[in-house]
Amino acid sequence: MPNKTIYVSDKDLPLYERAQELAGGNLSKAISTALRKFVEAAEGRLEGYQEITVKVGVGPGRKRRRQRFTGVKLGEGGRVNEKGRVEQFTVYRSKSGKYVVHIERSADWNVGGATDWKAQLGLGAMSWGSTADEGRLVVVETLEELGGRIPDDLYEMVASMAEEPPVEDLDI
Repeated sequence: MPNKTIYVSDKDLPLYERAQELAGGNLSKAISTALRKFVEAAEGRLEGYQEITVKVGVGPGRKRRRQRFTGVKLGEGGRVNEKGRVEQFTVYRSKSGKYVVHIERSADWNVGGATDWKAQLGLGAMSWGSTADEGRLVVVETLEELGGRIPDDLYEMVASMAEEPPVEDLDI
């Protein structure tokens, strides 16, 4: 195996030492892993892809976990569902060619006891409740699998441009 010499500045030495420690004493492995990720990210950017981070789970923003992938946004749309919750759909194509849908739903509100006009104006007995807002990620292999998971008009828009490359190189 060929040897390569890397010169490290004094100020960066603690970083290299920590990387070697985290890699179980194998600095070469740590450097190769970091370089592989760097090259993949840089090549992806050259191809028009970007790093995308979305929040998933239920509850306020801080309680949700984050998920990250490399992709290109194909479209977004929304609707109000039968329960009155706002649903927002953002569709991406991942670098591996899969279709990724980030779905965000607003909180679900339930108002009860407002059967007469006094209660509806807030002058009588009334109860209410809500669920937390939520986000989730759905990953499918094909465009056909995407159908039925997002609103029809958004599906038509995404399908019409799904095979377009993120960046078109012009030879002009």
